[in-house]
Amino acid sequence: MSAAQPQTRTTSKFEFVCMMGLMFATIAFSIDAMLPALPDIVGNLTPDDPNRAQLIITSFLLGMGLGTLLAGPLSDALGRKTVIVIGAGLYMAGALMAYFAQSLEWILLARVLQGLGAAGPRVVSLAMARDLFVGRAMAQIVSYAMLVFTIVPAIAPLLGAWIIMGFGWRAIFLAFLAFSVISVGWLSLRQPETLAPEDRRPLQIVPLWAGLRETLAHRQMQFSIIAQTCIFGGLFGSLSSIHQIFDTTYGLRESFPLWFCLIALLSAPTGPINGKIVMHTGMRPLIRVTMLAQAGLSLILALAFLSGVLGAAEFGVYVFWNVTLFATAGFSIGNLNALALEPLGHIAGMASSVMGAISTVGGALAGAVIGQMFDGTPVPLFIGMSLMMLIGGLLMFRMPREAVDAG
Repeated sequence: MSAAQPQTRTTSKFEFVCMMGLMFATIAFSIDAMLPALPDIVGNLTPDDPNRAQLIITSFLLGMGLGTLLAGPLSDALGRKTVIVIGAGLYMAGALMAYFAQSLEWILLARVLQGLGAAGPRVVSLAMARDLFVGRAMAQIVSYAMLVFTIVPAIAPLLGAWIIMGFGWRAIFLAFLAFSVISVGWLSLRQPETLAPEDRRPLQIVPLWAGLRETLAHRQMQFSIIAQTCIFGGLFGSLSSIHQIFDTTYGLRESFPLWFCLIALLSAPTGPINGKIVMHTGMRPLIRVTMLAQAGLSLILALAFLSGVLGAAEFGVYVFWNVTLFATAGFSIGNLNALALEPLGHIAGMASSVMGAISTVGGALAGAVIGQMFDGTPVPLFIGMSLMMLIGGLLMFRMPREAVDAG
C-alpha cells in the first residue's frame, strides 16, 4: 500500500485529522479536566491523605491500559467503528457511576471503567490511521492530530474550573459524557469503516496468540514500547502532582487553569512542527535527540532547585520545564507509534493494543511512584523524568532503521 493513498476515506484529510485529534483528546480531557477538582475531592473524601487523590488519575490510566489490550484485537475482528462505539458506551457508564459515587473507592472503580472505555477511541483511532497511511505519512497524520489533541488539555482545566464553580466538582463527569457523545457521534456519522470485512481476523485463541507473538517479535515494537513507557512515566508523574505543586508549593490554586492553558498552548506547535521535519529527518533520530535533551535538562534543573541558585526564578523555570515536557511527547509519541506499526499493518489493531497496554500500564505505575514522592517541590519530578528519558533515549540507539517503504 502506498504511503499516501488511503484504502477508504471519503472525508477530507483535514476532517480526518480533526476526528482523530478528538479521539486522542478523550484521554487528555478525562485527565486534565479532573485536575481542578482534586482539592475539592481531597476535602470531601480524603482529607487525611491528600496524595491519595492522585489515584483518580492513576486508576483511569490503569483501566485504559487494560482496555487497550482488548480494544485492538476486537477492532481487528469486529471493525474499527464498532469497537469505538462500544468503548464510548463503557466510558459514559463509568462517568455516570462516578457522578453518583459517594466514596473515593467507588470513584476509583468508576474511573477504571472509564479508562477501559476510553481505550476504544484511543487505540482504534491509531489503527484507523494505520489502515489509511503507513510509515512517515502516518507519523505526519498523527502529528497533526496531536495539534488538536493539545488544544483540549489547554482548555480542559479552565472548563473544569468553570464547571466546578457553577455546578460543583461532580458535574465534571457529566462533561465527560457530553464530550464522548460529540466526538464519537461525529466519527460515526462521517467516517466510513476503514477495515474491510475480508481483512478482519477472527477472535480465536490461536490467531490471537500468533498475532501477539508476531507483534512482540519485532525489535521496532519492543524498543518503541519501552521508550513510550518511559515518556508516559514522566508525563503521568508530572500530571499527577502538577496541581499540588501550583497549589501547595507556589500558592496558585485559583490561577492554575490559566497557567496550564499557557503551558499547553506553548507546547502545541510541536505536533505540526514534527509533522514537517519528520518527513526529512526520519523518526528514529528525532526521538533520540528529544529524549536525551529532556534527560539532560531535567537533571540540570534538579541540581539547580536543590542548590537554590534560581531564587525567585524557580516558578518560571518550572513552567518552562512543563512546556518542554509536553513538547517531548509531541516529538516522540506519534513517531514511536508509527515506527512500531510500520511493519505490522496487517494486524494494526493487535499491535496498537499491545503497545498501548504495556506502555500505559507501565507508565501509569512509574508515574504513580514519581507522583507519590511529591515532597512539596518539583525535584522528584525532575529526577524521575531524567531517569525515564535517559533510559528511553539510550535505547533508541538500538532501534532498527526505518524500512524503505516507510519513506
